[in-house]
Amino acid sequence: MIPFGNLKKHYSLIKSNIDKAISDVLQGGWFILGETLKSFEKEFAEYCGKKYGVGVGNGTDALLLALKAYGIKQGDEVISVPNTAIPTISAIVSSGAKPVFVDVGEDYLIDVNKIEAAITEKTKAIMPVHLYGQVCDMEPILKIAEKYNLHVIEDCAQSHGAEYKEKKSPIGETGCFSFYPSKNLGAFGDAGMIVTDNEDLAKKLRMLRDYGKSERNSAKLHGYNSRLDDIQAAILSVKLKYLDMWNNERRKIAFIYDILLKNNFKIPIENKNNKHVYHLYVIKTDKRDELQNFLKNKGIGSVIHYPIPIHLQPAYEYLGYKEGDFPKAEQYASEILSLPIFPELENEEIQEVVKVIKEFFEN
Repeated sequence: MIPFGNLKKHYSLIKSNIDKAISDVLQGGWFILGETLKSFEKEFAEYCGKKYGVGVGNGTDALLLALKAYGIKQGDEVISVPNTAIPTISAIVSSGAKPVFVDVGEDYLIDVNKIEAAITEKTKAIMPVHLYGQVCDMEPILKIAEKYNLHVIEDCAQSHGAEYKEKKSPIGETGCFSFYPSKNLGAFGDAGMIVTDNEDLAKKLRMLRDYGKSERNSAKLHGYNSRLDDIQAAILSVKLKYLDMWNNERRKIAFIYDILLKNNFKIPIENKNNKHVYHLYVIKTDKRDELQNFLKNKGIGSVIHYPIPIHLQPAYEYLGYKEGDFPKAEQYASEILSLPIFPELENEEIQEVVKVIKEFFEN
């Protein structure tokens, strides 16, 4: 059996450090908005090349609170993509804004050449999604945003440590991260963070995450309850020290897959100027469903990210999109399959995955 991921094994390799970090917080007796959180916020912001970090309850809240902090409200429009996880769009809708989609390119990322056509007088922000571990082409996105006076809020939920022109994500002013357990940097529960260079935004975010309070009993804003707790911050602080090493292991695994599988189907594209961190290793084949069943019968895990584009989800029918509006996103939804990839995946396991895939295509 080769699982899609192995969080149990992941923990076992750093167990002593994790257990000590948790114990230190428990013995300290301060679990919410304590010094452990402040320390991790600083560490992670610096890792990303940003001045400020604001820990929140999860990645969806990170996106929502960033939208709120930038003043996005009812009637506004936010440009994003239809081939993303539901939380990206859930955050936009929860802010009161309307998501407006543009199609994607061969790399699964937003097609920058289609953004301007989607901009209206109601457009207030662009939310590029750094999908599968690779950063969008941010230089033209930031230029478009400047031209039309739009905010850019980067969805970095799958791009911890990914680089664009030798700069870690986020590339613009503000990015939002999820630390869901399966991420390249994952907590042992829900957790998220916004990193930014904007001091005023960071101050506002700290109020928004804690009921809008500027001090203990004074609420300046209508806020939320979304705080990254100190136990999760302690765990993440330990794991952050290993992140670059783990990302390099993912890249090595992806390279092996590339070499051994390039003749069977379309392998992931790593764009020029990018350092892909392979949160997911996603292949494309018109025999996707048959291949997935074959892998399952051979004891190999795989997952589809994502089988139904957002514009075709029942919850978002009211947006008025229809099948055929975003042909690339729709095509990919029927062809993509994510293969096992995690830092602890052993060479023998990689070879077995490849062997089974080749067996499928030879039949």
